[in-house]
Amino acid sequence: MKHTISIKVRNNAGVMSHVSGLFTRRGFNIDSIAVGVTENPEVSTITIVVRERDEKLAQIIYQLSKLIDVIEVKDLAYNEAITRELALINVQVPSEKRHEVISIVETFSGKIVDITENKLMMEVSGNARQIKAIINLLKPYGINEIVRTGQIAMAYASN
Repeated sequence: MKHTISIKVRNNAGVMSHVSGLFTRRGFNIDSIAVGVTENPEVSTITIVVRERDEKLAQIIYQLSKLIDVIEVKDLAYNEAITRELALINVQVPSEKRHEVISIVETFSGKIVDITENKLMMEVSGNARQIKAIINLLKPYGINEIVRTGQIAMAYASN
């Protein structure tokens, strides 16, 4: 089962290494990892996405909460959080097809960030399903390169 773990940590050197190392030592494969400073510059949020059974995950959450620099650990259920990631996609596009690709990008509320005679680079953000959908729509045009951030997540305001 896919889990999104949100970990609030003290913004100290080596914290990311300690947290990711705990997953590595337990044999967890990390699908996605992202870290960023919060509204408080002394606190960061690490978002980790893993595919693991609930009982194994409960054990690692317990072990994470024991790390010195960890402030809070949450397993965010799909229906309890907003998730987003960012993708930069470079597509080979002949000029006569450019309008088709631009239309696809606009449908996903993306924007063109670079343009050359034969290529378009776009920026798109959304949940993993939305990113996968735009990639599938752009494949027939010839994707040269994709760069994606790790997933970030935040519990709904009502939680």
